Amino acid sequence: MRLRNIPEAKTVVANSRFVVQEPESRKGSWKTDGRELMIEIGMGKGKFIIEQAQQHPETDFLGIERYESVLFRACNQMEGIPVRRPGEPEQPEAFIAPQNLKFLSMDARLLPDVFADGEVDRIFLNFSDPWPKARHAKRRLTYRDFLKLYEQVLKIGGMVEFKTDNRPLFDFSVEEFREYPGFELQSVSYDLHRDPELMKDNIMTEYEKKFSALGNKICRLTAVRL
Repeated sequence: MRLRNIPEAKTVVANSRFVVQEPESRKGSWKTDGRELMIEIGMGKGKFIIEQAQQHPETDFLGIERYESVLFRACNQMEGIPVRRPGEPEQPEAFIAPQNLKFLSMDARLLPDVFADGEVDRIFLNFSDPWPKARHAKRRLTYRDFLKLYEQVLKIGGMVEFKTDNRPLFDFSVEEFREYPGFELQSVSYDLHRDPELMKDNIMTEYEKKFSALGNKICRLTAVRL
């Protein structure tokens, strides 16, 4: 992935009230008052996780993004600074940041350092980098080494939800979940937007809107932690 350098990104992320610094110190204490904890890995600019938090104030959410130049944009949005491209209209009304959402600037490989066993209720993976070359398969967020990490931090009965428009990556991911003993596939859709039942609660990411507008089929799977 090629990212644009944003000089102020590191400072903004380090000082944002919405970014948890030293998250390892919170291991085992993320959940309070019996609330569910849901995380998105590779949250990008934050559209999906922010809307999830807005729609479900009874649940706690954490957005994980390793690239500060990307997380920077989500921090700005939470501060009410419009995130838009040149020529797009301003946001029609003031943005109110959801109080049940925080961000983590970290690599997904560190999940067991940040979360206790079974501490997470649900993991979202949305339009992850496909790493199309075979020699890079181990970097895919649905590779079995990552599934092992998810199994560790998810509660029994917890769920992973994965969406992508990349069919080779989706086929790879389905097989990884099928072959991994710690998960059971619950649902597999090769054309999410044509399934009215699955679309009822679907929140579209920026990539999802972009790719579906181009006619790309959106694939989605859910897998339950055994």
